[in-house]
Amino acid sequence: MNSTKTMPKKSKTNLIELVESKYKKTQTECHVGDVIRIAYYIPEGEKERIQYYEGIIIAIQNKNIRRSFILRRNIQGIGIEQIFFLHSPKILSILKKQSSKVRRAKLYFLRTLRGKSTKLKIN
Repeated sequence: MNSTKTMPKKSKTNLIELVESKYKKTQTECHVGDVIRIAYYIPEGEKERIQYYEGIIIAIQNKNIRRSFILRRNIQGIGIEQIFFLHSPKILSILKKQSSKVRRAKLYFLRTLRGKSTKLKIN
């Protein structure tokens, strides 16, 4: 007979929630369509410096501690997207600059638009 005992499912989930709660940050109200500015640490050799990234949120994935969002910005006519994890220890601050009224959960259609057509209605 195998004498290994399995833990009940409730205690496993409680243990996961306990570990996740240690790393959770306070929630900032960020929604799809918001323009935000993120300050995050970038390693440069042995040092770290703060890099600012400003863009529009085009998608949010809600998975508890693994919550992430995609920021899109245009640099010299080229669209760049980057994924950030909300509870990452590398993120120093999140500043909401503008909120927009949108009727979609994912704004992937902005990838095909150019110029003034990428503007969203300000809330």
